[in-house]
Amino acid sequence: MSASPLPWYRRAFVALRSSLRLRLVLVFLLLAMGMAFTFISGAQKAFSVGWREAARPLLMDYVDRLGGEVVVGGTPSVERAQALTQRLPLTIAISGPQVNWRSHPDQVKPQWKRDRPRSADGDGPGWGDEQDWDRLLLRTTADGHRIEFGLNDAAFERRPKLIGFTLTVLLLLTLLAYLYVRRLLRPLDDIRQGAQRFGAGEFGQPIPVRRPQRPDELGQLATTINTMGHDIHQMLEAQRALLLAISHELRSPLTRARLNTELLPESEDVAAQREALLRDLAEMARLISDLLESERLAGRHKALHREPTDPVVLAREVIEELAITQPAAHTVRLFTAPALPTLPMDRVRVRLLLRNLLDNALRHNAGALLPVELHLERVDVGGEGVQIQVRDHGPGVPEDQLPHLAQPFFRPDTARTRSAGGVGLGLYLCRLVAQAHGGTFSVLNAKPGLAVTVTLPPA
Repeated sequence: MSASPLPWYRRAFVALRSSLRLRLVLVFLLLAMGMAFTFISGAQKAFSVGWREAARPLLMDYVDRLGGEVVVGGTPSVERAQALTQRLPLTIAISGPQVNWRSHPDQVKPQWKRDRPRSADGDGPGWGDEQDWDRLLLRTTADGHRIEFGLNDAAFERRPKLIGFTLTVLLLLTLLAYLYVRRLLRPLDDIRQGAQRFGAGEFGQPIPVRRPQRPDELGQLATTINTMGHDIHQMLEAQRALLLAISHELRSPLTRARLNTELLPESEDVAAQREALLRDLAEMARLISDLLESERLAGRHKALHREPTDPVVLAREVIEELAITQPAAHTVRLFTAPALPTLPMDRVRVRLLLRNLLDNALRHNAGALLPVELHLERVDVGGEGVQIQVRDHGPGVPEDQLPHLAQPFFRPDTARTRSAGGVGLGLYLCRLVAQAHGGTFSVLNAKPGLAVTVTLPPA
């Protein structure tokens, strides 16, 4: 049963929490909005102090000039008032003994005479008080007419609506900020990928550094990680060289010890000790051979001796060889797809791969009701390739230990005895053989048991 998807706001929160870019853009936006609000509020407060008193005489003088333009011979002129309202966004109301006229009868009250709060300082009447507006915007002619001036609301209602344009510009600026932050933090992706390559043992490609002559903080971090990867690579190479040297040096005394053991008399009192010593020496010889083979495959100059090989014939040969020393190998069930392709592969290395996979499965399948299974199937990996899968029906491996199974000298159960398992080189060698052929290697729990899958491409 699949889990229900998270709501959009939860997904947005998870994306914001896991993305440094989005958090930086959000911080920039909040900072810009806070600075804009603080600046605008402070500017309004600063300019509102005293500007009314400074503008009062200018407004009174302007209204006096408007009244003088409307009045002709002491009497208001409707024609002049109409011409004035057509030229300026004003409303004019004339009332008196001879002329009663309003330029905008739909406006009940002039805009400037509507109720407004008192002055900011709270002393005396403000500009919103009726008495103050009468004194500023009302003029009386000599013949007793009253002329009231106001603002034309319709002219201001026709002002362009810039909300959509403002939002578009804001979104565009946000997008540009995100793209810039993304470009600024792009080296983090290179650092992450480089760290993953170093963790997988690939030291050939260092992390790219922008402007290596004058790197920024992220460039300095990439340079430091490259230096660390180079040092680790050198230590691993020194360890590999030491391991190869020791393995080569051990072969000669091991050969002499085996020869001396075989020359012991085959009497009954030393036969058991002689056979046990020969088994131990054979195990040591195989361990040294596996070490040398693993180092050859892990080196940069590994060479494969490819030749056309039938995987089915090779699998049967390996099962028959194992059956000589392990009778349980007779029970291995071989499943093959019809007409498997013949591939160019290194027969010795692939034989080693099959032997290690089957040997590992047979050891851990002891006591299981079902036998070990070997599946050979055709796969399409840039051409017709072969997929090899070996499965046992044993107890399996804890999930947290699966990624470590193909590492050298790793064993899931550290407390088991030598008789219950090897030294931890079998699956490591199988992975190296698969990678040397350009293939893949994977391990998963088959429940019950463990399934190891190797894919070999055509070439």
